[in-house]
Amino acid sequence: MPFSISKWVCPPPETHDEPLGSAGHVEWFRCLPYVLIHLSVILAFFYPVTTACLVVALISYSVRMFSITAFYHRYFSHRSFKTSRLVQFLGALIACSSGQRGPLWWAAHHRRHHRHSDKEEDVHSPHTKSFFWSHTLWFMTDYAVPTFLKEIPDLVKFKELHFLNRFDWIPVLLLALLCYFAPEISWFYSLTGLSNMQMLIWGFLVPTILLYHATFAVNSINHMFGTRRFNTKDESRNNWVIAIFAFGEGWHNNHHFFPGSARQGFFRGEFDITYYVLKIMSILGIVSRLRPVPAWVKKKASTPSS
Repeated sequence: MPFSISKWVCPPPETHDEPLGSAGHVEWFRCLPYVLIHLSVILAFFYPVTTACLVVALISYSVRMFSITAFYHRYFSHRSFKTSRLVQFLGALIACSSGQRGPLWWAAHHRRHHRHSDKEEDVHSPHTKSFFWSHTLWFMTDYAVPTFLKEIPDLVKFKELHFLNRFDWIPVLLLALLCYFAPEISWFYSLTGLSNMQMLIWGFLVPTILLYHATFAVNSINHMFGTRRFNTKDESRNNWVIAIFAFGEGWHNNHHFFPGSARQGFFRGEFDITYYVLKIMSILGIVSRLRPVPAWVKKKASTPSS
């Protein structure tokens, strides 16, 4: 049944087949939780906004954004550094709580994006589709449901990643519950003074919405607005505004020219907070073998142009 509630909780399909086309139809009922999270932000107007609210929102956003950029993107999608199986799982778990599907799904779709960037097969190109489609609607289609295992042969052996991928709603729900009940812990309430609803709104709802659109902006805005250092075969662009909110992902033209580097801000002044944190983690021995930007890549760069 197209309106079955099982679409919210049952494991999405995993396939070795190629997708049939790239258009797809928006599945509004399946994506109702995604829509409701957006609508629920109106609750923020009914509860006081305190400094603690903003601090909690910043922490929730930052921890999960780093997990998306460092693990979903630079680690699972591009294998740009090494880490242990435990850290790999923890990074995937935190990123999964952002509501952007599971690690296998994310990496598979992203690898397809790089192979077909801004061509007809690229499901979230604003040049072959509309801006709004590339920003969010593609994510809501039947095309976007399966995980294309053919794209990720290096990841399919990890059973714990398969579990997260098949039940990607569990980390999201656990985070929401954790936020709601955190004020019941006496020391937490004494520290923040937040109510259950304040914590749910500012620890989960608001930063989750911001995470959606900061991440999605890389697909849409970064393929339309910004400058280009490298002559790639797509319309990828560098955008410093997106780089701030997406922790370095805004240096998208750099990344599309050489996606294998753990660093996306190739040059001085290109702020890349994800790389800076990864560098600290490598000093601490949590990750290793961060792939650098080769000298030949920098020599290929030209003066930024629009």
